[in-house]
Amino acid sequence: MLMAAVNGTDLAYVDEGPREGIPIVFSHSLFFDRRMFNDHLSRFARDGYRVIAYDHRNQGASAPAPRDQLDMDTLTDDAAALLEHLELSRCHFVGNSMGGFIALRLAARRPDLLLSAVALGSSAEEEHKLAEFSPLVEHLTQYGPADVLDTLMYIMFGDTTLRDQPELCASWRSYMSRLPAGVGDSADGVIRRGRIVEELAGCRVPVLAVAASEDHAYPPPISGANIAAAAACEHVTVEGAGHSVALEQVDIVAGHLERYFSRVGTTM
Repeated sequence: MLMAAVNGTDLAYVDEGPREGIPIVFSHSLFFDRRMFNDHLSRFARDGYRVIAYDHRNQGASAPAPRDQLDMDTLTDDAAALLEHLELSRCHFVGNSMGGFIALRLAARRPDLLLSAVALGSSAEEEHKLAEFSPLVEHLTQYGPADVLDTLMYIMFGDTTLRDQPELCASWRSYMSRLPAGVGDSADGVIRRGRIVEELAGCRVPVLAVAASEDHAYPPPISGANIAAAAACEHVTVEGAGHSVALEQVDIVAGHLERYFSRVGTTM
């Protein structure tokens, strides 16, 4: 693990694969850390890509931060600063959920940094479940996640995964159980984000939206066709997966990424 001092914070990251490889940067979901992309890192590094995955501020091994520094605009500035720090020129930027919010903002605001943006289980809109999620966020802030783990698992995983992948679910349930109450501040930044729909109009960066058929947080068309309409981009739907689609269907998601990167190429 490496640390980068950028944008007034310290971000933990890993940087693997050949230095001369085309860079892919992976940006994780709320309630997870950079390890949610471990299988993708191994696969794409083996294929000759340079792969980077990082922890958002206030999550994983990155520096803690107060609630007023955890909005999606600040986290997008963090990501841009990290890309500049690493001197990647242009990269493919792949984000699941929270990471997808950042991917879309980078596509709209920093096209100079990207070859493409991929938003998995994400949204270009304001939070459509604000009234439902707000009490959960405040509970997390006051008490931590211990007594709402069933709710978090239902939000973050699809029914098929909860039924058929017990080891995967048990591992991340254990991780979530150890999260500090401060994760509620990060969750507040997620649910109070602004919409990015208008900014994506005329977007010059190729964007791929990956939805999941069992996403309990941002189901299709929110995570697929709606993003595609906003950014005039492609979208696909992965069956048998939920909100953490990058984890739940690694091979299928990686296949979509490989085909997309091949079509986009290395220049804009």
